[in-house]
Amino acid sequence: MKVSSDPSTFTTIRVEHEKPISWIILDRPHKANALSREMLEEFSAALDWLEHNGEPVIAIRGEGKGFSAGYDLGQVAPDAPVDVVDDLARMRRNLNRYIAMWDHPKPIIGAVHGYCIAGGSQLAAMTDITIVTEDAKIGLVTIPVGAGYVSPVWATLVGPKRAKEITFVPGNSIDGRTAVEWGWANHAVPADQLLDRVRSLAERIALTPPDILALKKASITTSMDAMGARQSLSTPPEYDAIAHTTDSVKAVKARISREGLKEVIASYRTPPTTDLSV
Repeated sequence: MKVSSDPSTFTTIRVEHEKPISWIILDRPHKANALSREMLEEFSAALDWLEHNGEPVIAIRGEGKGFSAGYDLGQVAPDAPVDVVDDLARMRRNLNRYIAMWDHPKPIIGAVHGYCIAGGSQLAAMTDITIVTEDAKIGLVTIPVGAGYVSPVWATLVGPKRAKEITFVPGNSIDGRTAVEWGWANHAVPADQLLDRVRSLAERIALTPPDILALKKASITTSMDAMGARQSLSTPPEYDAIAHTTDSVKAVKARISREGLKEVIASYRTPPTTDLSV
């Protein structure tokens, strides 16, 4: 799917400007800002356009009650056959959309409120700086239909033990304060202060000239590459593609066909890891 490079034509994302920020706003609140194919294409187009247009700082937020509930599972029928090659290519393509944030010349701030789940947490985790609300719900996929696509991004931030704790339990989550304690986010703030805090930080960042910002960011990205951050994300899509063909995942998808997605999600809800960390 190819979309226009003109942000004014986007239907699932809004690009808005207020000095010194250009906002990328995930705008499917009626679908919990689930990451559809079109939204992902528009997200990439927005990043490309903002490289040479807009304000010196980019910030990403979700419209409505949360940041994003993750990938739009409703776009694929539960009983649809899985083409492993196509599936792997799709996941690599989507991962590269997020890695593009590391390589973007402008600093990118993630502003997370409400729910930030699965693919939504993958996107937010790969922003340069992440500010969350104290009551945010941040976690991985609610039902066991994948294996290792999103959690390695967490491991680069919170370490392997905490990444395993969050991913081994279906529907596991942490709140904003815990996200900061773990190193997933920079700051946790009251919900009514989120946007003001992002604006304040952006104003201070913008005091640095754009060319110097780009060099500072590139130097840190180079250090991350030397530590293996990018390489650590290159193989995990293969594990997920394998998982999608297993009998276990097929059984979960069969339940979704019989019972409905919401009902299956409800059956996997568990108390959040936050309670174990205090």
